[in-house]
Amino acid sequence: MNRIIISILILLLNGHQLCCQSKVQTIAEKSDFKSTSNFNDVMTFISQIEKTSKYIRVETIAKSSEGRDIPLMIIGNPLPKSSRQIKDDDRIVVYIQANIHAGEVEGKEASLMFARDLLAIKNSDLLNDIILLICPNFNPDGNEKISPQNRTYQNGPVNGVGVRHNGQYLDLNRDGMKAESPEVRGVIKQVFNAWDPAVFMDCHTTNGSYHVEPVTFTWMVNPNGDRELIDYMRSKMMPQISKTLLDKYNTENCFYGEFNNMLKPENGWYYDVPDPRYMSNYYGLRNRLGILNENYVYADFRSRVYGCYNLIKSLLDYVKANKLEIKEMIRSADERTVSRGLNPAVTDSFGIELRVKPLPEKVTIKTYEAEVVTEASGRRSYRRSDRQKTVTVPYFIDYYASGSVKFPYAYLMTIKDKGILDVLKLHGIRMEKLSRDSKIDVETFQISELKGAARLNQGHYTNTIRGTFAGETIDFPAGTVVIRTAQPLANLAAYLLEPQSNDGLMTWNFFDRYLVPQWGTGYYPYPVYKVIKPVELITEEID
Repeated sequence: MNRIIISILILLLNGHQLCCQSKVQTIAEKSDFKSTSNFNDVMTFISQIEKTSKYIRVETIAKSSEGRDIPLMIIGNPLPKSSRQIKDDDRIVVYIQANIHAGEVEGKEASLMFARDLLAIKNSDLLNDIILLICPNFNPDGNEKISPQNRTYQNGPVNGVGVRHNGQYLDLNRDGMKAESPEVRGVIKQVFNAWDPAVFMDCHTTNGSYHVEPVTFTWMVNPNGDRELIDYMRSKMMPQISKTLLDKYNTENCFYGEFNNMLKPENGWYYDVPDPRYMSNYYGLRNRLGILNENYVYADFRSRVYGCYNLIKSLLDYVKANKLEIKEMIRSADERTVSRGLNPAVTDSFGIELRVKPLPEKVTIKTYEAEVVTEASGRRSYRRSDRQKTVTVPYFIDYYASGSVKFPYAYLMTIKDKGILDVLKLHGIRMEKLSRDSKIDVETFQISELKGAARLNQGHYTNTIRGTFAGETIDFPAGTVVIRTAQPLANLAAYLLEPQSNDGLMTWNFFDRYLVPQWGTGYYPYPVYKVIKPVELITEEID
């Protein structure tokens, strides 16, 4: 009898091993985490898992500038045939994006592995509540430049990674507002506008401070987004995900940041990128939940991949358990935004200068003491010692407006520049036009100084502008473009159109030709006017 039992156990064990051996594997898994997947590897892997399940289909977000498809895996049970089919769906949509910087590859491998493993579960409970969208290779052109010479300070994979920029030499995580790349234009149109995910996580690898935790992450922070959503993520969602990641999935983690002085970590842990050119902050301006994942560059590649994998699991665990709460938070944020636009209060404002303060709660980081190293060139840099040190320090991430302007009832734009209209339309901003000539009280921005940056930034000499608003009554002709702020994307519209916005169309040179006369001195008025108080605007749809 014992021999029979032993024989059965051996058969079961052999069957399990055969199953594991036949399971579709990523290049990272096949190579024992010495390599990462190229474009063909990713597409082949997706094709293979697509054949194993009726709960996945694949769309194309866009074609890269070098002609490569950017895949979007759509996973659901039942599987929606299109984004239009989910209008009255009780499930919540989550979007995971990886490899926006193609030297930062663990999100690519982790998201592929997670999709495979999720589809292998029969009748997964997760899919009762979630429609999952995954783009594992957002920057395929950068990914094809895999070389061991890229990011040589990074702890694997030893056979190399891709490069940061796309085929246009643009950093896609600086393109959220100007949307000049096919990749970002595609994700805004085909994912954000079409599927309207409640939650978006963008996967990266750190470049900064030394610490033990292999996984870090944080939330959208721009204060021109909905404050209640930011506070919800800070006080409830992110701490609970961190706890699940550690307690349930045994993965050490901390919130993302850097020490401003690695020799004095007690000074604080800083997150210093509030601008919406960064995709997670951009997503916050849309009244949705944006998360930045940064996996620790000096952890080994295997740990980074599995850490990211476990973060995806922790995030989805939270979203599933709190689906109704998240959907209600988002609905309320949209409602607040529209209501404000119908009759802006005197206190409603748009922040043009941002500062940061620490959270009330300190954070604990398992760091290392750093040492100063003087290189042969004389340049001083930091080197990690072997002396581990745990610190509990202020977390500087709570951004607020230190300077602001009035939030308007509407914007009026007198120019009909196709490039400007196209980018506003791409972002999903609702526009109309005046049906007839109209005399309207507005605030006009009068420029006193306009200065381009001394150095190119993403192909632009970005602008800084000074000036003042002045009230006047202007005759606006029929056809003038009208952007009302009683719309869910009003925060995004304001960020794009305000002249003193630090990341708007003015910053990125879209208005340059309309600001300075060819001869003489001085400036034209900024061609976007603000209607501060509610007024009857007779409008029609723009063709």
